[in-house]
Amino acid sequence: MTYNKTVPNPFLSAATYALTHIDSSQSDVVPYEVKRGTFEVDLRTSPRVPTGPISIITLASADSNYMWGVSTQAISYIDVSDNKFKEVTHYKDPAAKDIPDGTLDRVLQETFKTIDDVKNAVNVEMGMDEKDIFANIYTMVDKDNNLYSAYKRKIRVFSLVDASNPEAGIELVREVDFENDVAKGETYFAMILNMTYDGKIIVIGSQSARILDRETLEILGKTQFGDDELITNSIAVDSDNGIYVASDKVMRKLVWTGTKLSTDESDGAWSSEYSYGDTPPSVKFGKGTGSTPTLMGFDENDDRLVVITDGVNQMNIVAFWRDEIPDYAVQVAGTTSKRIAGQHKVTCGLDPKPAFIQSEQSVVVKDYEAFVVNNVREHGDEDHLIDVFAGGPVLDPAYGCERFEWDTKTHAWKSVWTRNDVISISTVPVVSSPSNIVFTNGFYKDTGWEVTGLDWNTGETVFRTVFGFDNLGNGAYSIIQFFENGDLLFNSLGGPTRVKL
Repeated sequence: MTYNKTVPNPFLSAATYALTHIDSSQSDVVPYEVKRGTFEVDLRTSPRVPTGPISIITLASADSNYMWGVSTQAISYIDVSDNKFKEVTHYKDPAAKDIPDGTLDRVLQETFKTIDDVKNAVNVEMGMDEKDIFANIYTMVDKDNNLYSAYKRKIRVFSLVDASNPEAGIELVREVDFENDVAKGETYFAMILNMTYDGKIIVIGSQSARILDRETLEILGKTQFGDDELITNSIAVDSDNGIYVASDKVMRKLVWTGTKLSTDESDGAWSSEYSYGDTPPSVKFGKGTGSTPTLMGFDENDDRLVVITDGVNQMNIVAFWRDEIPDYAVQVAGTTSKRIAGQHKVTCGLDPKPAFIQSEQSVVVKDYEAFVVNNVREHGDEDHLIDVFAGGPVLDPAYGCERFEWDTKTHAWKSVWTRNDVISISTVPVVSSPSNIVFTNGFYKDTGWEVTGLDWNTGETVFRTVFGFDNLGNGAYSIIQFFENGDLLFNSLGGPTRVKL
């Protein structure tokens, strides 16, 4: 089967890594080959940009010799030419909690044995808690090498002071504050970013959506969702400017027509409820989906779908028809809407089943094949920063992953394989399309932190990068990345690191 993905957005800096979840379709597919094998790695000796504690993704610059580093503390410009990984300039984010130099690195060298050890490290030594980690979670870079960052109710735009001399520094060139434009009670859990294919900025709040002019940040369109809904994940965009947004109970397609942000069926927009459950005790935010909508099927005659996991305690993988519902479609038993093309229970091969089989991670989608992980632990801490530090070393991890395939003849899901012994703590899994390896980041009692690679077709373990018990091996909500030469780009609690394989 040939790998098809969405058309690259010409207004983004690159086809790969210009925004969270790798591309506009949010596929979590890496187009670079990665060699198989087992590698013992000391992250302390690997080239790293020290920052953190959360570094979701290292973004592609419009100049392929560089990348943008983004963390909850700072923004960096990194020289990656000739297999380097060297910070050339650094912007200390004034919105960030100030951590004394060296404190984070010192904390990450500690051995956490109890939850009180973690709380002391995070709350006392670092002086941080959950509310301090929402700067620069959702970011993207445009074709002109401007970096867009979301923080609370602001969208900020950063650029190089001198594009011909990156060492001259990074500057904040413009920002917009939605403080006076939000509905009463809208919490703005996070400001989520993407780009339309005509170069407009999409901003999603916890209960709203906006379209902004890329040059002026003027609001060009806006829609409000239900005040009983909460959006906590990113969004997918197709090349016709369909925008796919999942709240904690409703999956929606909005349409940017070029002049308005539409929710009208006549413009191709739709909404569909889906099933949700209880708020889990760890990792995941809220009672609905933990996944970003991901597009599947791109040719005109394909089953054109958008895929999530739902919110029930033992989750389903769910596919929605993203365009018109076919004439032959009937409502699938157990679903909430005819818009749902199919759903399938996720088991991860676990028996007996735990109280939760759930995920805060997106569905990885390659062709009509998909991969999901279970990462909701039985016990957690209500502060998500403490929770992500403790998961693995202190709090026993969840187990399990599963690979699915969508059958385009029967228009239904089928399970291909399960692994009930694989751990994914909180990091977004990705698949290398040319190597057919899907990667997770977990903590194992006997060997510590590692990136584990599974054969996409069989589920067999074919790759291990073992970091040991150093907390730098904790990917902490980030996305696993690889360079074009096959090196690992690991975005850890201590900052992005280039791991030569």
